[in-house]
Amino acid sequence: MWFEKASGKARPIYRIREVDGQDDDVADTLADLHRLTFFDGASIPEFDGGHWWLVFFEAMPVAFAGLVPSTRASNAGYFSRVGVLQKHCGNRLQLRLMRAMEARAKHNGWSCLVSDTTDNLTSANNFIRAGYRLYQPQYPWGWPNTLYWRKSITCSRPRRKLG
Repeated sequence: MWFEKASGKARPIYRIREVDGQDDDVADTLADLHRLTFFDGASIPEFDGGHWWLVFFEAMPVAFAGLVPSTRASNAGYFSRVGVLQKHCGNRLQLRLMRAMEARAKHNGWSCLVSDTTDNLTSANNFIRAGYRLYQPQYPWGWPNTLYWRKSITCSRPRRKLG
């Protein structure tokens, strides 16, 4: 699937879907994508908790993301993972996944999102593009060179009936 931009350059069409990490087939797909994007750089997380997304190009999963309740910040979500296959990098998929996770965080009523990056300039720049700010947590959980990110979320309030 491709569409033409105003510039005349064809860009691929991607679909983002929130998925059930407790489903065995979905968990296997998430684990496969994790291995293909993180190699041995990070342990495979538990997929049966939190919220998970897959990005599809045609019928092929090419990226994933996970959002779990933060254990480090009050009333917050934590971006536990975002991975994009190398061939699909440069299509703003991490930014699109971040927007999906932000929408879920608002729906959950969380007041902010937090995450961290270590030695990953591409992800750090995506956090900046998405409006995240660097911060220093009271109790850092990463490596000495880990960067910590936070973004406040404005929760949508239920509408009151007039009259």
